[in-house]
Amino acid sequence: MICRPRVPACGLLALIVWFATAAIAQTTAPVTLMTAGDGSAFLPYGQGVAAYLAKKDIRVEVRKSGGSNDNLMAVDSTPMTIGTAFMASAFEAINGTGFAAGHRHENVRALFPMYETSFQVAALRSSGLRSLADLDGKKVGVGPARGPAEGFFRAAAEVANVKPIIVNGDPAALSRQVLNGEIDALWQGAVVPIPSLTAVADQGDAIVFGLSDAEVAAVLGKLPALSPTTIPPGTYKGQAGEIKSFSAWNFVVANKDLPDEVAYAITKAVLSADDPRSDIYPTASGTRAANAANNRIVPFHPGALRFYREAGIALPAR
Repeated sequence: MICRPRVPACGLLALIVWFATAAIAQTTAPVTLMTAGDGSAFLPYGQGVAAYLAKKDIRVEVRKSGGSNDNLMAVDSTPMTIGTAFMASAFEAINGTGFAAGHRHENVRALFPMYETSFQVAALRSSGLRSLADLDGKKVGVGPARGPAEGFFRAAAEVANVKPIIVNGDPAALSRQVLNGEIDALWQGAVVPIPSLTAVADQGDAIVFGLSDAEVAAVLGKLPALSPTTIPPGTYKGQAGEIKSFSAWNFVVANKDLPDEVAYAITKAVLSADDPRSDIYPTASGTRAANAANNRIVPFHPGALRFYREAGIALPAR
C-alpha cells in the first residue's frame, strides 16, 4: 500500500514514528548526574538512581564531585547535567549569596525530592567532646572545602562562640582520621544515619552529638532555609538519648535547557518506584512525589511540572 498526501493513515503513521523517535532520544540522552565524594550520602544515592533508571532504559552517567555547591555550578552551566543538591545551598545559588556570592544561578531547576538532611558530630568517647562548646581549638573534619557542610559548621561554631580548626576532605577519609586520632571530630550532614558518622560509631568507641536548643534556634535565625530536627535514640551505635540539630531537604536539580521530555521521563520514572528504599537506595524513603512540596526555593523544570500535574501534586506558589 502506498501512502498518498492528505490520507489520514499517513499522518497517523508519521505521528507514531515521531513519538517513537522522541522516546528513543529521551532515553539515550547523555545525561551526567553529579553527586559527591566517597563516604558521602549523595554518591550511593546517585548510583542507585542511575541503576534504577537503567532498568527503564534511561541512561545516566554518575560523576563524583565536591558535593552540592559543585553540582549547582555544573548544572547551572551545562544543559545535559543534573545533580544532587542541598536546598540550603540551592537557596544561596538562586539568590547569588554565600558560596555563590555575586552570581545568581538562574539556570537551575528542580526535578524531584531525595531526602531530608540533618547535621551531627562524631568523636571518640575518650576525647571528652560532647558539645559544640567543646570543639573550641579542636581539629574538626567538615567534608570538602567550601562545601555546604563546612558552611553550616562555621555558622554553628559562630553561634556557639568557638573557633575550631577546620579540616577538609572526603567524609570517608575524615572518618578514618577520627578513628586514628588524627583529628578530634567529624561534622557531616546527610540522611540519618549519616554513613561517615556511622562508620566512626561502628568501628570505635564513639559518641554522636548535635546542638543545644538555643544553638539550633540561633542557627535558624541566621539561615532561614533550615528547619529544626530531632534524631531518635538508637540511630547510632551507643546513642542513648535524642540528638537535636537542624536539617533541610535535598533535591535532584537540572539545567533549564535539559529537554522537557528527558526531565519528564527521569522524574516520572524515579517517582513511580513502588518502594524507593528497595528500588533505588535505602535512604530514598523521601523520594516520593508528595514531598516535592518541600521545595520552596528552586523553580521546577517544565518537564517535572508536567509529571506533578499528571500526578495531582499541589506545589507551593513561588
